[in-house]
Amino acid sequence: MASFKLGLFLFALLFVFLLLSIPVHCGGDEEDSVFKGINSYRQVQKLTPFNKVPKASCLAEEVAEELEDEPCENVNQYAPGLTSSSKIPNLQKHIDKCDININTTIDGAILPVCVSKLEPTIVLSNYTHTDRYSRYLNNSVYTGAGLGSEHDWMVLVLTTNTTTGSFAASSGATCVFGNVVVLMGFLMLLGLFM
Repeated sequence: MASFKLGLFLFALLFVFLLLSIPVHCGGDEEDSVFKGINSYRQVQKLTPFNKVPKASCLAEEVAEELEDEPCENVNQYAPGLTSSSKIPNLQKHIDKCDININTTIDGAILPVCVSKLEPTIVLSNYTHTDRYSRYLNNSVYTGAGLGSEHDWMVLVLTTNTTTGSFAASSGATCVFGNVVVLMGFLMLLGLFM
């Protein structure tokens, strides 16, 4: 009986290891490279580097998924700016999905770019060397950021440290992320063997 429990435990452990090894789409090398580049740019401008804001990253990912099938020629249709004046389709749905209170997004900004194959150097150049985006990166009011990408689209969401730009949670239910659910399942399985 003990060897059966040990075998079952090892199987469960392998299962959890495999699940935790499957990457949850939280960004890739391109996003990390662009985020580091943007923060380096900010430091050269004598500005504080952006903090990563998970809810901004969630929103950036949702917006990138929304835009993924749009041709790059449509990038000007999604002018950067305040989220309240954004032309992003289904924006409220994405804000709700990321458990963000709409009142905490008013001072934020959504900055979508479209670059073939998301070449990080070109994406970074779009953000740092065009007036369209660099004026946001050069503004000290923005203190946090999140990046998301799909296909040729990368979306940068900027936040502030004010109550109207912090991207704080809504008063509803909280989000639960994939790895946390898997870990909780593992702990329950582990409890069965103890």
